Amino acid sequence: MRDLLLSAYPLIKATHIAAVIAWMAGMMYLPRLFVYHHQAEKGGEAERFFVTMERRLLKGIINPAMIAVWALAGLMLYANPALFGAGWFHVKLAAVLAISAIHGWYAQARRAFERGERPRSEKFWRIVNEVPFLLMLVAVFMAVLKPF
Repeated sequence: MRDLLLSAYPLIKATHIAAVIAWMAGMMYLPRLFVYHHQAEKGGEAERFFVTMERRLLKGIINPAMIAVWALAGLMLYANPALFGAGWFHVKLAAVLAISAIHGWYAQARRAFERGERPRSEKFWRIVNEVPFLLMLVAVFMAVLKPF
């Protein structure tokens, strides 16, 4: 099995990268939708529209992309267990775990918005919007540069 995965490693890695791109696009767009949601009239048509968009984005893109990222990463680790011994890998893993935690927090916020609540402020969501991107930069630089 490991030999098969090693022969397919470039394809698995490319698909992993594509899933990361989809996940990060959604993770950066969802808080932007929260900003617009804050600006919508409570109970109005725009609010219903944002509830629908937020749900579809999370369930149709962000969740499946994150699942693909973790599943493909698992295949790559199974094929190449030496990665566990690399210091850079532990930093990358910590960044991805943090992004995953933020993902869960965004999902929780989305449910609050759906209930008609307005968690946090517009300004808060504008700032938080950047956090997954910064963590992704850490993960990418670790994976590409392998500094230690």
